[in-house]
Amino acid sequence: MIRSRTLARAAVTLALATLSTPAWAEPPVRASGRGSGAVESFGDPASPAPVPSAPVQAGATSPAAADAAPAPDRPKRPRRRRKPQPAPAAQPVAPPAATAPAPTVVVISPTPPALEWHPSDPDNTLILETSKGTVIIALSPVMAPQSVARVKQLSRAGLYDGLLFHRVIDGFVAQTGNPNNHDGGKSTEPNLPPEFTFRLGADTPHVVAQRPTGGAAGLLQGQPYESASEDLMARSPDHRVTAWGAYCAGVMGMGRDASPDSGNSEIFFTREPARRLDRGYSVVGRILAGLDIIRGLAVGEPPASPDKMVRVRVLADMPMAERPTVEVADTAGPAYQALIERTRAQRGADFSVCDLEVPVRIHPPARPSPGTVAPGQQP
Repeated sequence: MIRSRTLARAAVTLALATLSTPAWAEPPVRASGRGSGAVESFGDPASPAPVPSAPVQAGATSPAAADAAPAPDRPKRPRRRRKPQPAPAAQPVAPPAATAPAPTVVVISPTPPALEWHPSDPDNTLILETSKGTVIIALSPVMAPQSVARVKQLSRAGLYDGLLFHRVIDGFVAQTGNPNNHDGGKSTEPNLPPEFTFRLGADTPHVVAQRPTGGAAGLLQGQPYESASEDLMARSPDHRVTAWGAYCAGVMGMGRDASPDSGNSEIFFTREPARRLDRGYSVVGRILAGLDIIRGLAVGEPPASPDKMVRVRVLADMPMAERPTVEVADTAGPAYQALIERTRAQRGADFSVCDLEVPVRIHPPARPSPGTVAPGQQP
């Protein structure tokens, strides 16, 4: 009987103890992710998972459990988000161990050293002052001796001064040189024979940039040309082969009528490559500087407001006080040869002699100081 009463009293005591235990005193749950009791990460999602909090001792209150299940006799407290703690100061990092060197970049051709330069021939350099700016032209007597002589003759006579660019076709040519400023106008000089081709020999300074089957192409004193294969020189009676000027951009040609022997005073400049003119018009020279000016001339047949040649002079005829120094890259030098190789490698199968440009340096005329006499002038 006493034993039964004792057991009953113990059961009642245990029940009362259970009812009086607060809900937030439940055993803590380790945080394993987002949600109740988890620390929310505001950084990189790839950051390491937060370290679990230390276990709570018996009878202590767990903040996570308290936030998850508030006491029934208290109003529900808003969830508090912990403020992110400042990151610990970065510790100095030891320099990384030496790594293997990066692989060597393959260069098709070495960067050429400084180009070699030589002065442009003053007697075969034309200074063309236009209404848009100055154009400098290297004449080519090797390709068309009579046409070059005619251009210099008319320039020295002043015939070209003031003439209009009466026919300018976009992407093709800029035409001038007719005294009446119309097609068909001529000077009083006799017409010229065609000089569409010339004979190229090994004794003529030139640089071969291409050797297609049965032919060759390159630069002759800076002028682009094409020719028959140089292998034929040994079998030719004069040890030469037929060659012709290539009408790349900036080439100066002698105009003519329908008849091949009707060239006289008309000249034109190619604004872009026009290879269909090869072997049909005499090549007189090539622009050294000022192709952008020729490309900027007013377009039309005739233009509504045509540009004009203000004055045309041979460089050798200019007073020293007005004469610029014109230097042209030596196309036979090793530096330019490297430039040819690099251009050919970049263009691949599409490489053409028209891809080659000849760099030019132009120095303004030296102004003599007061009290001195310029070379070639009398005191």
